Amino acid sequence: MNRSEFIIATAIILFAAFILGWFVGWLVNRFTRVTKAEIGELDKMAQSLHEAEESRDQAITYLQQREAEMTNQLAQTEAELRAAMDGLREARQEAEEMRTRLEGQSAS
Repeated sequence: MNRSEFIIATAIILFAAFILGWFVGWLVNRFTRVTKAEIGELDKMAQSLHEAEESRDQAITYLQQREAEMTNQLAQTEAELRAAMDGLREARQEAEEMRTRLEGQSAS
């Protein structure tokens, strides 16, 4: 094999490799191409995700407000309970004092 034949054989092999590579690249591109329908579906999914995130944020805000209201109501109820218990304690003390006075008066 002389120099000319070697160059021609090498050129044919390189050309065949180029053609094979181009064909494989075309096949990969053909099978991995995103269609308009798939893009539309992705847009719908993105919109649904956005709406779900907004709903979640609204639910979290509502729950935080409700928790604050319930905490405030609990604090008010506990304050009212303490006031009622103090009033009851004072009423019992007064009743005990009156009972003691009546017993003292009835004994005299």
